[in-house]
Amino acid sequence: MADMLHFEIVSPERLLKDAQAAMVVVPGSDGDFAALPAHAPMMSTIRPGVVEIYETEGENPEQLFVKGGLAQISAEGLTILAEEAIHLEEVDAADLAQKIADAESDLAVAADDVARAAVEKELAWMAALSELVS
Repeated sequence: MADMLHFEIVSPERLLKDAQAAMVVVPGSDGDFAALPAHAPMMSTIRPGVVEIYETEGENPEQLFVKGGLAQISAEGLTILAEEAIHLEEVDAADLAQKIADAESDLAVAADDVARAAVEKELAWMAALSELVS
């Protein structure tokens, strides 16, 4: 049997996944990277995007959208600390489009740079998610 990678995906609310996989592809800030068994230790911030979990080689991956976060690979495996994770099949495209429109309206009336930056961050992950579910 091939080596397996232990991984966890954790959000502020709960442990989302704790399993073994052949490979996990992570949307790192500097580009996607694949975490494999016996991977060299590293840390990376995560941009909004899809984490692909290949439980066995050659099968279709489980996909989770993450808003952002941090990934750490160590001798124990991969830990993803996600701001939030969303199963793609649970996304309602019409609801997401409405949230984007609301956020764009909020951006137009943002009172200051801090409020504008907060809305822009929300728009960034919603736009990335919208491209995947459209």
